[in-house]
Amino acid sequence: MTSATLRRPHGVITRGTTGINRLRRSDRWLVHDALVRRTLHASADPLVVDLGYGARPHTTFELADRLTAVRGDRRVVGLEIDPERVVESRNGVSFARGGFELSGLRPVLVRAFNVLRQYPEDAVGPAWARMQSGLAPGGLILDGTCDELGRRCAWVLLDAIRPLSLTLAWDPFAVEKPSDIAERLPKALIHRNVPGEPVHALLAAADRAWATAAPHGSFGPRVRWRAALELLRAQGLPVQPQRRRIRDNILTVPWDLVAPGSGTN
Repeated sequence: MTSATLRRPHGVITRGTTGINRLRRSDRWLVHDALVRRTLHASADPLVVDLGYGARPHTTFELADRLTAVRGDRRVVGLEIDPERVVESRNGVSFARGGFELSGLRPVLVRAFNVLRQYPEDAVGPAWARMQSGLAPGGLILDGTCDELGRRCAWVLLDAIRPLSLTLAWDPFAVEKPSDIAERLPKALIHRNVPGEPVHALLAAADRAWATAAPHGSFGPRVRWRAALELLRAQGLPVQPQRRRIRDNILTVPWDLVAPGSGTN
């Protein structure tokens, strides 16, 4: 294989829609997640790749700004497969052409948001594997999806070997019930929200807990969701606890709980 072949971007050009502050929920989660923080702190070279930032690099700059709270010396590179979207480096952020091969970089963190959503389902595994092979030791990948305004979001966190967790995050004041996030599930799961699949069971359980927690609604949707999370934990679901008061309603579970085909029909 020639060096030119190795450098050829892996993937296809997608729509490239973007928007200011669209990825704020995932950014807030990244800044506060214990594993992500440990990974960035432990890295000798905190290189972060924002893969597929779209027609405008707004969200890449926002990611760089927010990660400064974790590592002031972080390096952020935005990669786009469409050469016409590659912009000049500025504000301490670099840009280059690249796809799932990560342009030969060895990042400790990759964010690929609203990229795989536009691919067929059977492309997810190979794309994950390609990105995983390019990670620095101990590196992580965030593969996520959100709506146009960033009010409904979902993402998978992966390491170099396997998916680790699924997170759903939403605006407490703009979403009626947890299962409304189903339309923004990552590509690996969006076609699996059917009876008999574990992600469908999780969403149904979250809706039931949300309904049961309705008496807490007079204190606001955030308080109601914290009560719903406690109900889910009491039922034995391995829901990641929220260790601080946050703006978003968030549900994080181990990937094994929702992995396609791991449920019973």
